[in-house]
Amino acid sequence: MMLIYPAHAAESLEFNKVVQLLKQKCRTDAARERVESLRFHTRLEYVERALQQTYEYTSIVRTGNTFPNDFITNLEKELKLLAVPGAVLSGLDLLSFQKLALTIRDILTWFKNHDTLYPHLRELTEKIIYEKQISSIIGAVIDDLGHVRDNASRELMSIRADLSSKRNELRKLFEGVLRKLNKQGYLADIAEGFLNGRRVVAVFAEHKRIVKGILHGESDSQRTVFIEPEETIETNNEVASLERAEAREIQRILAQTTASLSAYQPLLLSYYELCGLFDFIQAKALLAADMNAEMPRLSPHPHIELVKAYHPLLLLHNRLNNKPVIPLNIKLDRTQRILIISGPNAGGKTVSMKTVGLLQLMTQAGLLIPCSPDSEIGIFKQLMIHIGDTQSIEHELSTYSAHLRDMKYFMDFANGKTLFFIDELGSGSDPNLGGAFAEAIVEELAKRHALGIITTHYLNLKVMAGKVQGIVNGAMAFDEDKLEPLYQLNIGKPGSSYTFAIAQRSGLSPDVINRARQLTERGHFKLDKMLHQTEQQSQKLANKEKELDKLLKKNKDLEKEFETLIDKEKKEQHFNTLRLQNKIKKEELDYLRDMERKFKQIIFDWKKAENKGEVIAAAENVLFKRKQVASNAAIAKKADKNYDTVGGEAKVGDMVRNKDNHQVGRLTEIRGKKAIVQIGQMPFNVSLDEWIVVKKKEQPAKQKTKKKQA
Repeated sequence: MMLIYPAHAAESLEFNKVVQLLKQKCRTDAARERVESLRFHTRLEYVERALQQTYEYTSIVRTGNTFPNDFITNLEKELKLLAVPGAVLSGLDLLSFQKLALTIRDILTWFKNHDTLYPHLRELTEKIIYEKQISSIIGAVIDDLGHVRDNASRELMSIRADLSSKRNELRKLFEGVLRKLNKQGYLADIAEGFLNGRRVVAVFAEHKRIVKGILHGESDSQRTVFIEPEETIETNNEVASLERAEAREIQRILAQTTASLSAYQPLLLSYYELCGLFDFIQAKALLAADMNAEMPRLSPHPHIELVKAYHPLLLLHNRLNNKPVIPLNIKLDRTQRILIISGPNAGGKTVSMKTVGLLQLMTQAGLLIPCSPDSEIGIFKQLMIHIGDTQSIEHELSTYSAHLRDMKYFMDFANGKTLFFIDELGSGSDPNLGGAFAEAIVEELAKRHALGIITTHYLNLKVMAGKVQGIVNGAMAFDEDKLEPLYQLNIGKPGSSYTFAIAQRSGLSPDVINRARQLTERGHFKLDKMLHQTEQQSQKLANKEKELDKLLKKNKDLEKEFETLIDKEKKEQHFNTLRLQNKIKKEELDYLRDMERKFKQIIFDWKKAENKGEVIAAAENVLFKRKQVASNAAIAKKADKNYDTVGGEAKVGDMVRNKDNHQVGRLTEIRGKKAIVQIGQMPFNVSLDEWIVVKKKEQPAKQKTKKKQA
């Protein structure tokens, strides 16, 4: 077990409040007893097993699966009685044991159906065997309401049959007496009742000597007497006798059943403990779900690396009030053993320190913690704290004396497996002397390789990070513009106490603040001011980094969007190219099919025609068109080589190209939709919409040089 100093250390870290929340999640007394006996374990395998069990149950809760652990009855006393020879359990007690056995059956069946999904929970049931005989023994004599069955024995069946018959007989007799007395006017308003286990009639007191029977009592006003009628006395006696016989037989059956069940007492005890254990694990899982807790990585070496960690109680409190909680990132290991946190009062120094301590205790107690699963927690053998006012009236110790007493204990027993927390080290004494002692204490703890967190306002402790190996600074951020803390821990730099800024926020007189500045030692004030300026610059830099990150992210998003558009454009171009190629191929195919059809017609006409010359002329016409198409294609190729298409509205003087035969000429005159185009030396009247504007391509320099040489 972890050694804790002082004895109330866990309460100082508010672990007791977590325990109370956990108890509220328990349904059984057995689980609540386990919560009250929680310990902080130092064996890695135990801590890991407890965390894995809780983590697996948490996954059951989060997935909405139902685990069949519904047994919540406290059977501790009954289990002890079951081990006592001659003890007799009631029908309800026996029914509870039957339900316990059936619950274990359902749990084992559940694990069988879920096979290897929950290995650490399943491990708890490996030595448990369901004995169906337990349920059979109880079910044979006890019904679902906890009553002994009629057929539990032949004797009981006979007794109850006779008892039922006698009760019917008694009922008829009594109803006859009531009718007779009612006619005679002797009955009181309530007519009948039960006294001393006997059915009686209520008669007016003045008629008590007229009605024959046994007087069992009278009302408070003495106006009514209760008489057992003479006609029913014998039958009532028989019913009472049968009821006593029934009770004796029931007692015998219960004693016999209890004796039969006593052989399974150890097994039933293991069933009960298992149900309590599963309820305890379920409580831990439900609490973890409330806290959004995760399972950190575990290490046998004493170190801490918390990523996005939260104080569990603060997280729950702020969630109820719709307030945000700033996550904590902190690391303590061999290279940075001691973290010295500075910053303004009420800025979150103590909360940050308590967060680390509480999460460490929760982990070593087997509880999941609210942090990122990337966090890693090591195992510590000792935990020492000094938080708050520790003065002792009983031992006549001042605050500072109590402080030194704790520091002595720390330095006497701290080692490489110790985790310590000191709030306001050196406070309660002269600032200069207290600061000197504080520095000496930190040096000694560093020599002992202990890991821990110290909060302070002393400037000499803030500058130790550069002098003593293993010490690192941390600062609580403060917004000087708004004059309010940000509750954010920044590792690697010391922080200002913002004494004057906080004094200004509190409304203190400016004259008093300025006078305090004058009285402050120049070197001290200068260093605090420098820390102040450094922290503010760091915050501005952090804000700029956030803005830069946003811009970089936006740039990446735009880059992805641009790449998507480029890909889309490439695909569109590729699609258009394929579509154009398909169109050209289709046109060629249509042309060839048309030519094939025409040639077939020519051959058919040739065979039938008497005038062969006409058929030959038709064939030449088809062939000529084909040659014309080929010629046009050659002209088009030459035109594409020498001219670029400009398009737009044609003007006099422009070079133009025919859309069909691809001839190129110069536009010399426009006459509405008609125009004159000169090709070579010949002018032609043309339709202007059949021509497009082109421009002669410039020849490369090499070709011009060759032409000149030639």
